[in-house]
Amino acid sequence: MYTVLICDDQPDIVNALKIYLTPEGYRLLTAYTGLEAVELARREELSLILMDVMMPGMDGITATARIREFSNVPIIFLTAKSETEDLVLGLNMGADDYITKPFVPVEVLARVRSQLRRYARLGSRPEETGEVRVGAIAINDTTKTASVDGEPVYLTPTEYSILRLLMKYPGKVFSTKEIYEGVWRESAIGSEGSVAVHIRHLREKIEINPSEPRYLKVVWGQGYKLEGGNG
Repeated sequence: MYTVLICDDQPDIVNALKIYLTPEGYRLLTAYTGLEAVELARREELSLILMDVMMPGMDGITATARIREFSNVPIIFLTAKSETEDLVLGLNMGADDYITKPFVPVEVLARVRSQLRRYARLGSRPEETGEVRVGAIAINDTTKTASVDGEPVYLTPTEYSILRLLMKYPGKVFSTKEIYEGVWRESAIGSEGSVAVHIRHLREKIEINPSEPRYLKVVWGQGYKLEGGNG
């Protein structure tokens, strides 16, 4: 059974999300502050967190940064359309996706299911075992770990999935739409912008100089590709 934590300072929103998710059979936990969410994430074996961005005290962005210090559990932000800048910052802090308020139940279920599918794939027996290497970058599909020049790199599930996709086809250019649909396993429906944020965050982790990447490169007007870093 999947365990999903819902964190929002508005009880009406928490209750609405519980109504949407209860028929799915998930074990649902609730929190009303960022601090409560961090404490629950430390104590519980969570499968997914739905995290509000704007909360008094510790907000969702700070809570996400704290959680990322000890957990790679998938995190979906709950955000208002007016909070675009906060959303980008939050994705950079390690969130995996976002849902815009007011919620559409079908979208909530689709995004939750998508993240849980990826969580299940990362935690299950992989189709391909052992190490995959491109230049100095290596991933191990058995342990779900990554390294650069032998040094461990700590990735969120979404970052790992993007890197794994690009490493399977080194040199191949993927459009943002192809990356989104290959990783999220659903239609992009205008969400390709989040791919660029995850790519930027991934670069910060695997590149010595993210502004002049050796490995993860943009092909202007076409998409992204991963190279071995030579030259």
